Amino acid sequence: MKRVKLLDIAHSRSGDKGDSSNIGLIAKSPEAYEIIKNRVTAKAVKEHFGSIIKGKVDRYELPNLLALNFILHDSLGGGGSQSLKNDAQGKTHGQGLLLMSIEVPDDFELSKDENRPEI
Repeated sequence: MKRVKLLDIAHSRSGDKGDSSNIGLIAKSPEAYEIIKNRVTAKAVKEHFGSIIKGKVDRYELPNLLALNFILHDSLGGGGSQSLKNDAQGKTHGQGLLLMSIEVPDDFELSKDENRPEI
């Protein structure tokens, strides 16, 4: 097994509703979807964000979209109008999730994105 960042196999979109952040994690291929479905659990996401998430994490599968949707409860310090956090709307939580590393099989081929610089 080798480790890769989610940004190598998925895209994300995030936002907010009150004090909860919502992250859509969209796989770049059906093979990548199977990997993220098995490795990117609600527990793993909560551990990845650490103290940012005060509440629970819910995960929903959207196989027809090759996507997972996560709700990060109590993660915005009260929400846009109450929080002193820089990102009270959760817009950067999607990018933060893409920095999570997971294991993939050694023979899993990453798709090249010529528009993205190496990190």
